[in-house]
Amino acid sequence: MSYLVVAIVAFGASLLSLFSGFGLGSLLVATFVVFFPVEVAISATAVVHLFNNLLKVGIFHRRAVPRIILRFGIPAVLAAFLGALLLTRLSEGAPLHTWHLGHRLAEITSLKILMGSLIGVFAIVDMMPGFKKRRLDERWLPLGGALTGFFGGLSGHQGAFRAAFLSRLDFEPEEYVGTQAVLSTMVDVARLLVYGAAVYAGHMAMVTGREGWSMVGVALVCAAAGVLVGWRFLDKTTFSSIRKLIGVLLLVVGAGLISGLL
Repeated sequence: MSYLVVAIVAFGASLLSLFSGFGLGSLLVATFVVFFPVEVAISATAVVHLFNNLLKVGIFHRRAVPRIILRFGIPAVLAAFLGALLLTRLSEGAPLHTWHLGHRLAEITSLKILMGSLIGVFAIVDMMPGFKKRRLDERWLPLGGALTGFFGGLSGHQGAFRAAFLSRLDFEPEEYVGTQAVLSTMVDVARLLVYGAAVYAGHMAMVTGREGWSMVGVALVCAAAGVLVGWRFLDKTTFSSIRKLIGVLLLVVGAGLISGLL
């Protein structure tokens, strides 16, 4: 049953994230944390996330927008190193509150409340009628990159912040997917380097055992299948419809973080 749950979540989240640019990391961390300690769940998700993004980069890299990658990606990578380093050295401490949804233990922490509130604000502002037609001034891209990289390294939740910024720019659907994939891969490589060094130094644990790696393998295969299935429908999609999807998903992720479910 555990493998089936991981397979369904990985496929569905990967399919969704192809269009939105986020969701795989958040949902997979929330799933893996049922089976692994938090730090292991984050690092295991990073492995799946990286391979998923490499597949998308291989398909869509020619449509990525170089200036966005440079202005957003470089601050994101630098901040990802910092966030991942903090994860290996610090813990969030005791949760502020815990509750159960069936067998699922939800933990409300200060970090999740902060992240969920920020994401929720981005979503609400984005849906305001007077704001919908406004493009993001590109001078804000380095700030967006820094927020994305830091929280991506610290908790694995990088895509929602990135989508909140990039959805305000003018993209074709394949440009958006390609740019998202390259930026996300950059952050994944940075944080995995830090996680790997922390594992080697004994400060952090990775997945161990045949069963643990088998579960990660199932997630890898199913996430790849989600990308390939979504690719077939991307040319029938408009960026305006993608932006509507992003707004709804930002609210869902923000509420999930604040409630402790993600």
